[in-house]
Amino acid sequence: MSGLISETRVLDAPPEAVFDLLASPRRHREFDGSGSVRDVLPGTPERLGPGDEFGMAMRLGLPYRITNRVVEFEEGRRIAWRHFAGHRWRYLLEPVDGGRTRVTEQFDPTRVRRPWVYRVLGFDRRNAAAITGTLDRLEAWARTR
Repeated sequence: MSGLISETRVLDAPPEAVFDLLASPRRHREFDGSGSVRDVLPGTPERLGPGDEFGMAMRLGLPYRITNRVVEFEEGRRIAWRHFAGHRWRYLLEPVDGGRTRVTEQFDPTRVRRPWVYRVLGFDRRNAAAITGTLDRLEAWARTR
């Protein structure tokens, strides 16, 4: 399996505001650059914390549901989740002068249980494009908040 896919942007918003958006599953559709997030499932917490599980209604060709678990959490600085396949979506936040935030989004496939499926389906390319789209949407959110 190929390695980490990562991209960084600086947003005109403080780390606390960016983190609050990322930690709110009901708002994930607002910044999802893949176009696959549809809605949260019943029982999903309002705000994520360490070890929390949250369910999402998704669509990638066909509709499906997925349960994710928060596997990395540092308030205001880092959040990552994974589902049954093992890969992680990670967001790293660093304060920047002027009340801004350096956001690094990462797709980490190093723990994927069936790497051949990801290669065959071209998830590396898809996820790189989704990260760019997500960071575009986060920039737009920061400009209008």
